[in-house]
Amino acid sequence: MNIHILSLFPEMFTGVFNSSILKKAQEKNEVEINVVNFRDYSGNKHHQVDDYPYGGGAGMVLKPEPIFNAIEALPPSQGTNRRIILLCPQGERFTQKKAEELAMEQELVFICGHYEGYDERIREYLVTDEISIGDFVLTGGELAAMTVVDSVVRLLPNVLGNAESHEKDSFSTGLLEHPHYTRPVEYRGYKVPDVLMSGNHAAIDKWRKQQSLNRTFTRRPDLLDKIELTSEQECLLKEIKG
Repeated sequence: MNIHILSLFPEMFTGVFNSSILKKAQEKNEVEINVVNFRDYSGNKHHQVDDYPYGGGAGMVLKPEPIFNAIEALPPSQGTNRRIILLCPQGERFTQKKAEELAMEQELVFICGHYEGYDERIREYLVTDEISIGDFVLTGGELAAMTVVDSVVRLLPNVLGNAESHEKDSFSTGLLEHPHYTRPVEYRGYKVPDVLMSGNHAAIDKWRKQQSLNRTFTRRPDLLDKIELTSEQECLLKEIKG
């Protein structure tokens, strides 16, 4: 996968993209990440990327020229559809399902905004997707871009050590994930549940399903309205509600 990020503050990405899973994914050549300072494409001697809004109002608005120019200067797309993603509070709420969809693409471009907003022509004539990571406002789109890139790249083949790691993540199945335990068996008087030490794989599987459903029911019941439960899950959920 090729990822291009248009930002006024490319230095913000250095620590994130050169650490942990994102670093390993690049070393394995599973992804190539290119951060572009779109101020370099402003086309004026003062490198101005924003201006006052027509009609008046507070704040400054990102001009269309630097962003259009920066995207047109990217290397030619290798016969694939280029997804150009605008990060903004008005966008589609980002979910695991969206991450899985984007992980199927070969080329992604992220535009990180600042100031009051974007010239509407960027939104209308350039981008293919608009994404919001939540109902709150950030200083700029950089942190949102890091979040989306991290969640997408970890889904690429060969990135995680265990291919099944992401398949059972919270939200991947539509439910929150069950609790996890590791050594020691007892710590400060707190013990690992006996069922996990029993060696009975059927009982362990049932316990994990129960815990997953229980966590979802108590913490995020809204998720249960969005998925179709199996007959086994329906029975387990009845037990939990009872």
